[in-house]
Amino acid sequence: MVNAIFFYRIARWFYLHHIPLLPNLITLFIFLVYNSKVSYKCEIGAGTKLGYGGIGVVIHQDAKIGKNVSIGQQVTIGGGNNHYPGVPTIGDNVMIHKGAIVFGGITVGNNAEIGANAVVNKPVPENAVVVGVPGKVIRIKS
Repeated sequence: MVNAIFFYRIARWFYLHHIPLLPNLITLFIFLVYNSKVSYKCEIGAGTKLGYGGIGVVIHQDAKIGKNVSIGQQVTIGGGNNHYPGVPTIGDNVMIHKGAIVFGGITVGNNAEIGANAVVNKPVPENAVVVGVPGKVIRIKS
């Protein structure tokens, strides 16, 4: 299926093979078509999917995203600010529902789930379900 992640992978391939200009053009194309900012410099694992083609997704260029992550539309995975410096690292098999914001130098553990419109600025343990503003762990999946 042709979506923002498909074009990200093409841009990433050009970037890793030191082919200039094309990654920037593809990133611009992603922005114009999908209204998304997905940098070819970020690391996104195999099997990761973007909901509804990746509409409105913003991923910081230094973010690290694991394998088989599901990212809903309008999700922001970004850098922090003075209070929460750094860039997030997302584990494997994580589900991030639409409208969620993950920022700061935190780690989201494997198999975690972040609810819709949650704002996560603290580390998330493995198998946790996080909801709310600010994000709170409501349960640990067994």
